[in-house]
Amino acid sequence: MRRVTCSMGVSLDGYIVGPDGGFDWSGPDEEVFRFWIDDIRGVDVHLMGRRLYETMLYWETADRDPSLDAPTREWISLWNPLPKVVFSTTLTEVRGNARLASGTVAEEIGRLRAEPGGGEIAIGGATLAAEAAAAGLIDEYRTVVHPVLVGGGVPFFPRDERRVDLELVESRTFGSKAVLLRHRVVR
Repeated sequence: MRRVTCSMGVSLDGYIVGPDGGFDWSGPDEEVFRFWIDDIRGVDVHLMGRRLYETMLYWETADRDPSLDAPTREWISLWNPLPKVVFSTTLTEVRGNARLASGTVAEEIGRLRAEPGGGEIAIGGATLAAEAAAAGLIDEYRTVVHPVLVGGGVPFFPRDERRVDLELVESRTFGSKAVLLRHRVVR
């Protein structure tokens, strides 16, 4: 069965976006960016909420910039053709290789897991990830913890007072002192 993964950059105090709505502190250095490039290679479809979708629209036309370096071009070559499912109550259309979700996150994941393919189903965006987590649908969390305290904002993990046992399957410290933590959900 295809695994569902949730991967995001997070501050040491647990936020993906600070209280001012910014996430400039999570800008990856070359080594972290290489990790994200390698990570996306294992994804067959990416589920995201409206805000993340709108943020990631940048990549749809970024390749027009002739000054982009090779790693950025590599990211674009992987990200743009990747199928995406966007969950939104306000959007009526999406661009690129994306479609609007036709059901709940649980229904979409059920359909995607039933399809052939061995790649992962990735989830991005705190609200959508929290919904999937509450339904017990996430199999693995991948966090790149940045050495910064932002003091509030949008938390990575939902605050739903629900216990989830995890098993650490990988940890790695990058040169920037950001730390990758991969945890598999224990079932």
